[in-house]
Amino acid sequence: MTFQAYLDNIRAKTGKGVDDFKNLADEKGFTQQGKLKEGVKAGEIVKWLKDDFGLGRGHAMAIYAVLKPAKTPLTR
Repeated sequence: MTFQAYLDNIRAKTGKGVDDFKNLADEKGFTQQGKLKEGVKAGEIVKWLKDDFGLGRGHAMAIYAVLKPAKTPLTR
């Protein structure tokens, strides 16, 4: 499954897209301006998304990946 397919499935299940989850994560205090706050762990995001939206680990980790900025740019 592609990353985009994960995001499409999340939207189909929850009715929410990436921007919606960024806003909700801000409201919950996990992020600030759409970026994951330092010290917030993947398990916290997974639990939130499972409890509030019924997402499984794989789909929740896709949202976590969107929230977590890359440490280094992808280059070849």
